[in-house]
Amino acid sequence: MLEINSRMVRGRISIMAAGALVLAAGTLSGCGDAGATITRLTVGSPGRDPYRLASNTDQMKVAPRPARGGTKDGDAPGLYGGTRRISSCDQRALVEFLLANPDKARAWAGVLGIPVSDIRRYVSRLTPVLLRTDTLVTNHGYRDGRATSAAAVLQAGMGVLVNGYGVPTVKCNCGNPLTAPEHKINTSNARYSGRKWPGFEKRNVTRIRPRDSRKGTITVFVLVDPGATMGFERPRATAGDEDGLPEPLPPTETAPPSDSPAPVDSGDGSSGSPVPGDDSPPPGSPEPGISEPGTPGAGSPGPEISQPGVSPGGEPGTGTTTGTGTGTGTGTGDGSGGDGSGTGSSGTDGPTGGAGTPGEEPESPVISMAPSGEPAGSPPAF
Repeated sequence: MLEINSRMVRGRISIMAAGALVLAAGTLSGCGDAGATITRLTVGSPGRDPYRLASNTDQMKVAPRPARGGTKDGDAPGLYGGTRRISSCDQRALVEFLLANPDKARAWAGVLGIPVSDIRRYVSRLTPVLLRTDTLVTNHGYRDGRATSAAAVLQAGMGVLVNGYGVPTVKCNCGNPLTAPEHKINTSNARYSGRKWPGFEKRNVTRIRPRDSRKGTITVFVLVDPGATMGFERPRATAGDEDGLPEPLPPTETAPPSDSPAPVDSGDGSSGSPVPGDDSPPPGSPEPGISEPGTPGAGSPGPEISQPGVSPGGEPGTGTTTGTGTGTGTGTGDGSGGDGSGTGSSGTDGPTGGAGTPGEEPESPVISMAPSGEPAGSPPAF
């Protein structure tokens, strides 16, 4: 009898232990499915933990791309915008700043998986453009000697540098390195912090995946001017001085029917693999070669935002767009290796009661926008 009771007790303990494990697993799973917090960063805002501050990189009035939301290829014509023969980024100033600040240079290079000695060459191979869609990225700042990391949505009109596969790699107004967002983030279910700009909609937040590596790196980006009145070509790794002549807008600029279903985030998948060497996609980038899901979403730009310290920029300013590169870049590209997203401490851009709606973060410093009528030119050689 005693032996039977002992067996029953042991059986009950085993059942209770198994139940506890199931409960714990369910709790962890629930936490993972609760949704990420994404920080909204408006044009002119460097956000928290900037590496540096730079003006005249963003453009307030940028006509939105009709095809927004879901996942878009980095070489899609008209994905990015820009002003013909004008750069939205001072790449030389960024390099000089980093090399003059060794601690920041190490953190910056570590995110992108390159040695500090390669910063100058790496930056020289990037291309300045303007975002034409609200774009999801992982933004890496700098605090207390280490790189930070947080999911962010960059407002359309923000200047970025893109690599040879069309992936945003540097945020121009603060110099922060950018990597691809985590696959598990669902923009529809996520919580958002930071100022909400007019026209912001979760369904229009776009992920950008690298060009299919089997095609090689992009040789020419097809960009659209901020007012969406013309297209033009910008050769990769140039800053406006070699822009092509004005040309008709890409077919993607045709507005979709008003009853078109909203685009959705694509699932994971892969075909092809990154090309080894300097032109491989940045660390943490989605696998190239995935078919593009979703349909274009309808939408219109919201009213101009009035922000202190931001010049309105009545006319299109600086910027650029992505195009269909068909060449095969070799050797000295702008990719990187390693997992940048794991560098430094975790991001801290959570809700922190500030101006605007409850739960928004305090406003960060605002940087002046690119003035209209800026003279043409390109940054000096590195």
